[in-house]
Amino acid sequence: MSLFPDDIEAQARRIIETFSARKLMVSTAESCTGGLIAGALTEIAGSSAVVDRGFVTYTNDAKTDMLGVPSSVLATHGAVSRETALLMATGALFRSRADLAVAVTGIAGPGGGSAEKSVGLVHLAARGRNGTILHREMRYGDIGRTEVRLATVRTALEMLLEAAG
Repeated sequence: MSLFPDDIEAQARRIIETFSARKLMVSTAESCTGGLIAGALTEIAGSSAVVDRGFVTYTNDAKTDMLGVPSSVLATHGAVSRETALLMATGALFRSRADLAVAVTGIAGPGGGSAEKSVGLVHLAARGRNGTILHREMRYGDIGRTEVRLATVRTALEMLLEAAG
């Protein structure tokens, strides 16, 4: 029995198998998912060969302290922004021994949204030591907190595979 839906477990298994074969390691930087991406990966046997570490940076202070996101970027663009997601991925990559990092920051709901940044808005970024940089802005909509978080995990796992080539 898995903690995660079958499709997420299958995605995570594919990452563990692919990354293990290529001797790649991953780190995660998570805000709205609260560690679910790392959790999905570590649900798979053999993940210790692939998962280096995960950062759960729910607050702005945590993003600054743990990942090096400048407070000026958070003040200017907000925690839920392309800029913040990219800097979170950069921080997770260079504060780990990973080859690839993925980062997510968003508004899972049910509250917290605004006219400019509605519930279901998530920015995701992946960065590799090989120079790969990916960003996705997802607007999942107000589909419920759990569904926004699970959708974010799915997208993040897709991005890790894409970043790995």
